[in-house]
Amino acid sequence: MARVVADDNGITFLDRRNTVRLPDDLSVETTGWHPIRGVTSRHGDRQLTIRLDDLDPYRGLYEPVPPRRLTTFEVESWRTVVDDAWRLLTTHLPGVAETLPECLESVVPAPAVAFRLPSASTGEAFGSAVVAYSSDPEQLAAALVHEFQHIRLGGVQHLASLHTDDPRERFYAPWRDDPRPIGGVLHGIYAFFGVTAFWRALAATEPDNALASFEFAFWRSASWRTLRAVYSDESLTDTGRRFLDGIATEIEPWQEEPVAAGPAAWATTAALDHYATWRLRHLRPAVRTVSALAEAWRYRDSWPKLGELPEPRTPTPVPDGGWADARTDLIRLRLGRDGGATLAEHGPDVPGVTGADLALISGANESAVDGYRELLVADPDLPTALVGLGLALTARGTGPAARALLHRPELVRAVHRVLRTSADATPDIETVAGWIGRFTH
Repeated sequence: MARVVADDNGITFLDRRNTVRLPDDLSVETTGWHPIRGVTSRHGDRQLTIRLDDLDPYRGLYEPVPPRRLTTFEVESWRTVVDDAWRLLTTHLPGVAETLPECLESVVPAPAVAFRLPSASTGEAFGSAVVAYSSDPEQLAAALVHEFQHIRLGGVQHLASLHTDDPRERFYAPWRDDPRPIGGVLHGIYAFFGVTAFWRALAATEPDNALASFEFAFWRSASWRTLRAVYSDESLTDTGRRFLDGIATEIEPWQEEPVAAGPAAWATTAALDHYATWRLRHLRPAVRTVSALAEAWRYRDSWPKLGELPEPRTPTPVPDGGWADARTDLIRLRLGRDGGATLAEHGPDVPGVTGADLALISGANESAVDGYRELLVADPDLPTALVGLGLALTARGTGPAARALLHRPELVRAVHRVLRTSADATPDIETVAGWIGRFTH
């Protein structure tokens, strides 16, 4: 408990042990008084002013967080990168730059994360976002737009219902590792619609920026695919469907805009990688289907009379295997500034990376195939190796094994697990994938 005294001498806080007098200028740091410092960035006639909140115990999302005072150097680093990010936003997304200062007033600095820029916000804290530090103004600009979209939609959802209360975690979202409820998916669509708009504008004005082209190609497809997947869902309200109509009007034409062949191909690779790994971890094929296929393999039947294989529809939130998503991190290194040298220097430091991943993204497809095969000999259940082998086989030419590993990996692994415990001689998983791939699409 503290007692506050306001008199002609100013404002003083007192408790049993301390007396703190506030300075007349509350932005000045004095003994016992730590002001919230801020960043003010100007470009043209646009100004962004945000607080760098490193003190409030409730500045996080889930639980009280002890104060962690930024050093003077860290504050200046934030000011420099925010200045550069604001210049990018006012130049490339002037409409967003006009509104963003009204919706983003406080940034809670989080420690830098190698090869990533995590950020978060909540509809219960309008105007604030937790953002990790990055020295890359392009990535920070994209993160600010991302959280701005979340904050803006959070405000809208206090005024209108876009969906009924449906907490079931049942949708694939290309920006998450886990199945998502309808509310989370709508937030993601809107956030990455904004992110796509930023990279689209940057790629259009910087045609040699391969990373911007990749990000545009990757996120436009991810947002559009997800929008189409949920548009007819029963939990959407009429307002929610009208909300998606507005996004679709903007983002559908972007799907046909030209993107350089290299970044576009890498965007396709990253999308295949993410979806296949998600399937492997969160979809469970029907036991009857798996048993029938294993039985057919044991008796050398060409294919059981199953008809069209049923598609697992209900994902489980309990993952089967780990996920580092290292290959997409490597792609971003390769397409960034000094890509080849950066990939060689920093690629081995990406969390979860394997030698086969490095070979694949470097273009050494045969070495990648051999590397993933070795990993699968040691652990035939390993998600990154199963999907990686599918990608590496696809890179040197399509085939049934590659097709099955990328489009029905959960079925391949489930059948192989049964054969490992019941067959006289266990086949390698690539052979099983090739067999399944001959009869599936």
